[in-house]
Amino acid sequence: MKIALIGYGKMGKMIEQIALGRGHEIVSIIDVDNQQDFDSPEFASADVAIEFTNPTAAYGNYLKAFSKGVKVVSGSTGWLADHKADVERMCREEGKTLFWASNFSVGVAIFAAVNRYLARIMDRFPEYDVRMEETHHVHKLDWPSGTAITLAEGIVDSLGRKDSWAKGTLTKPDGTVEGSAECAPGELRIDAVRRGEVPGIHTVEYDSEADCITITHSAHSRKGFALGAVLAAEYTQGHSGLLTIGDMFKF
Repeated sequence: MKIALIGYGKMGKMIEQIALGRGHEIVSIIDVDNQQDFDSPEFASADVAIEFTNPTAAYGNYLKAFSKGVKVVSGSTGWLADHKADVERMCREEGKTLFWASNFSVGVAIFAAVNRYLARIMDRFPEYDVRMEETHHVHKLDWPSGTAITLAEGIVDSLGRKDSWAKGTLTKPDGTVEGSAECAPGELRIDAVRRGEVPGIHTVEYDSEADCITITHSAHSRKGFALGAVLAAEYTQGHSGLLTIGDMFKF
């Protein structure tokens, strides 16, 4: 398979290594200093482009890839609020293909399935209140993380006493805290922590007067995310439309 990389930071370099190890060819690498290469024949020859950039650049990158007839796999977060409807329309009506996930880790996909199952069980036990916390490296710009939002949406869909999620507190690298731990009873609070080079920790906690039930996914490195992105590219080569982890993994 011919792969183009959009974004060549730590994730892009790890994706390149894994893709080459699985026998794929990297035909184009686009970063901030060579945006003109979107118009190159090498980029247009790609079966799939894997995009890991930032919330402000992602949507524009999708449009550039789509204009060249290149399918996209993307792990960038933060763009959905402004552009989700437009991307859905392009995939539904214009034949574009985007495989988007807030997290490509196989472990996170399993964790998300467990999270949804646990929420269905806990729906019968209103004495337990639920909250979430996510911890990431200091370079992460958005909060809560896209993965935390996806996990929260899974809980809200399965837990009758919660109808939405809400930002809680953000603990910054210097220890200062912004935001509030106060939220409405129907809101699921998501707290965030930024420290060091943490790849990602997500915790869901159900607490009652009697006891506490906690599930946690802790990433040891970015390797799981990179491998999952390449697996998604392999899946995307043979599929079309708006694709998700749920399409690739049937839990």
